[in-house]
Amino acid sequence: MENSGIPGGSRRLVIVVAIAALLIALYSVFSQLSAPEVFDADDTEIAVSPGDRFSVKVSDDPADGYRWIIAEPRPDPAVLRAAGARVSTGGPPPAGTGTGRYLAFEAVRPGRTDLRLLRCRRCGTGAADERGARSLNFRVTVG
Repeated sequence: MENSGIPGGSRRLVIVVAIAALLIALYSVFSQLSAPEVFDADDTEIAVSPGDRFSVKVSDDPADGYRWIIAEPRPDPAVLRAAGARVSTGGPPPAGTGTGRYLAFEAVRPGRTDLRLLRCRRCGTGAADERGARSLNFRVTVG
């Protein structure tokens, strides 16, 4: 074996670090490719596969007292289920896009269901009629 001037222990360390860097890079690429799809409020037709997770992004200003809920009639739980929510700020202007709320869902099994989101303050009976309320309707097809 040729002596390159690098001790065996150091050579092994370099190989381990290179393999770790490669694994981190592969994980990063895979995570980007398998990240949940995000739909905007304008995407009224949503098509996903069973087991897929996706989010619907809606504009949100927590300071105004309104919040987004899944409204009645609720989606068919055999087809679609809620999987949480998160808030994201776009950063300072002009680069930022403001505050957004991401409502997450999971496609359960093949079928079609309607998803209605409602922006309301009291969010009780008659919430759709309150001043400033807004609703968004989506047709979700899981196939």
